[in-house]
Amino acid sequence: AGLNPESHLELSRESRPDGLVDAFGDLAALPVEVGERRPTCLRCRRPQKVCLCPFLPPQPLEVSTCLYVVQHPAEESRVLRTVPLLAACLPQGKCNVIVGRRFNEEKHPELASVCRDSRTLILYPGPKSQNLEELVKYQEVGTVKHNVIIIDGTWSQAKNMFLKNSLFHLPKQVQLNRTLSSQYVIRTQPSNICLSTLECAAVALSILEQNDDIQEVLLRPLKALCSFQLQHGAQIHHSKEHLLKNGMYDKPMPKNKRKIKRMEKLVTDHNICPR
Repeated sequence: AGLNPESHLELSRESRPDGLVDAFGDLAALPVEVGERRPTCLRCRRPQKVCLCPFLPPQPLEVSTCLYVVQHPAEESRVLRTVPLLAACLPQGKCNVIVGRRFNEEKHPELASVCRDSRTLILYPGPKSQNLEELVKYQEVGTVKHNVIIIDGTWSQAKNMFLKNSLFHLPKQVQLNRTLSSQYVIRTQPSNICLSTLECAAVALSILEQNDDIQEVLLRPLKALCSFQLQHGAQIHHSKEHLLKNGMYDKPMPKNKRKIKRMEKLVTDHNICPR
């Protein structure tokens, strides 16, 4: 009980009949240093050494629209997230992040209230979705203060969350029909026209606020993030659609018939990920 590390090392050496040093015993005796986390910027939530604040607007953008980002728990642990950058560009209370898989009236009364509000829209593509630009075409700026719900996760996670949460079927469903290729090139998208959460929010806000400058301002930190990562060894991630069409998809093809049909759709159907 009273042995010090040096005497423990001697014992481990003596216990070996062949005289060889027990390397694992030596390692076990070394003092353990607790690693410290890198200091994080409080505004952009990035490590201070790679802070993106110079690319954020000097003051939060004044918008009448209120965003509600319902985030899959897996997104919290991702290093290269776009939602913290989005929140850093907007005033407090204009970008509300709610983490979870299942949402109901009892546990999430505020979100339930928002879903029942006639001014609330949910940004999710599909046959029932209305083009957002058509919806607000004849509205004057600021006359209707919309709430917009955006699901943050992979496309399969977002689909699962939308289908399994009845609250998300209450608001009017909208989609984006603007032609815009994703700038988020350090993460793989299913299709060339699929956008990150920040990009969806940027386009939606520019439409609802009738101000194209909003889109440019919100995309600036995303472009800076991708540029920095590419300069430091990251690779450009082409969409699955691009890889399949150009014979570059190097992963084993799925055996599940549904998954095979979904991949075939990526090549043939341009509305697989409509905006």
